[in-house]
Order: sequence, then C-alpha cells, then structure tokens
Amino acid sequence: MAVVLDAGALIALDRRDHRLMARLRIARQEGLPVRTSAAVLAQVWRDGARQAQLAMTLPGIEVIDLDEFAARRVGELLKQTKTKDVVDGHLASLIGNGDLLATSDPDDLNHLLDIRRVVAIVHEV
Repeated sequence: MAVVLDAGALIALDRRDHRLMARLRIARQEGLPVRTSAAVLAQVWRDGARQAQLAMTLPGIEVIDLDEFAARRVGELLKQTKTKDVVDGHLASLIGNGDLLATSDPDDLNHLLDIRRVVAIVHEV
C-alpha cells in the first residue's frame, strides 16, 4: 500500500491541511511510501520561497518522473479512456490496488482507475 498525491493534495499540504498532514505522518510511521508524479509537481510548483510548507514536505515524497516507458503507457491509457490529461494519466499509472489516493479530482481519476481495473481508497481533499 502507498499514498499517492494529486495536485490538489499538494496544494492542501502547502496550505497546511491538518487532516492530510496527519494522514501522511501516520503513513510514514507505518513505513508506507508516499508518492506523486513529477508532472503533478510541475502543475503546482511556482515559487519555493512562497511555498515553504510544500518545499519542506517534498523530501518525504517520492516524485516519479514521466520517462519514455511511462509516457507510452500513459498514452495508451488515455487512448483507452478517450481522455487527454497526461498529468492525470501519469498519476493514475502510479496507483495500485489498495493504495490511498488523496485527490481534489476523484471523478477523472476514478475513471482512469476503472479502466486499469485498480481499486484504490479515494480521499477527497
């Protein structure tokens, strides 16, 4: 099991969302990996000086690159789902069965997960 964060979750962390921060502390105590997509980080990162909370939280989050192999998988997933959002596609490809997804966009991500036949625990932030 892992905790996967979308852009809304990273924004919530930057705004010091206490519920999400508590979930991440528990995940770390239990040794669960916490991850996001590099594309998701690009969506929210604007200024490290102004995003101090996010900058302090990032060292505990695995940021996964969108390399050529992943890009091909994401492209195939987008074709299957008839969608176009590469960022959501990459994030959805990082989620496995039983993972906790912290998201502000559960509908789009659930659609992608349904096509992948992945059952995740969705926590809306």
